[in-house]
Amino acid sequence: MDEKQQLMVMQLIMAGGNAKGSAFEAIKAAKVGDFNTAEAKLKEADKFLADAHNAQTGMLTDEAQGHHQPVSLLMVHGQDHVMNAITFRDLAGEVVDLYCKILDKSK
Repeated sequence: MDEKQQLMVMQLIMAGGNAKGSAFEAIKAAKVGDFNTAEAKLKEADKFLADAHNAQTGMLTDEAQGHHQPVSLLMVHGQDHVMNAITFRDLAGEVVDLYCKILDKSK
């Protein structure tokens, strides 16, 4: 794996981790009724996921242009981070929505 590929994989890992962290912060904000912060954190998570998607698109474009992308344990780890972040972001959106409904009904 060359330096360019390592940087792309590290982008995946960082973007995935940041997205998951922002999604978790959204849940924590919703739990205390701060839905403005929750929504902002979900949007922040979406931005990080878009960054990860852009890194993936770059790797796919290179592959399509005949520049083979070696599959390493680090690459699998990076992709795993992104997939987990996507799932966590989706669930965080649902949890925020549930907190909103629960707190609204308790008023």
